[in-house]
Amino acid sequence: MSYVLAVLTGFSATKSDEIVLKARGRAISTAVDVAEISRRRFVKGLEVSNITIGTENLAREGGETRGVSTIEITLKQSGAAEKKPAKKEK
Repeated sequence: MSYVLAVLTGFSATKSDEIVLKARGRAISTAVDVAEISRRRFVKGLEVSNITIGTENLAREGGETRGVSTIEITLKQSGAAEKKPAKKEK
C-alpha cells in the first residue's frame, strides 16, 4: 500500500497526468499489483497507456552475466482536462 500511496502522491503533488512504474525481477508482480489497485480502487479515470518489457544483463562475480526481466507500466489519467476548476459566475 505504500507504493499505491506514492502513486497517489505523485499525481497530486506533481500535477502530472502520467506516472511510470518500473520494476525488475521478482518486484514485477508488485508493480503490476500497484498499477491495478491504483486503477481499480483509488483513481477514477486512470488507465494503463503503455507496458514495456525487456531484459537487463547484470554482471555476476567471475565475469558472468545474468539476464533479469524488466517492466515499465505507464499510468495515465484520462480525465486530466476535466479536473480544471470551474469558472465562477458573477
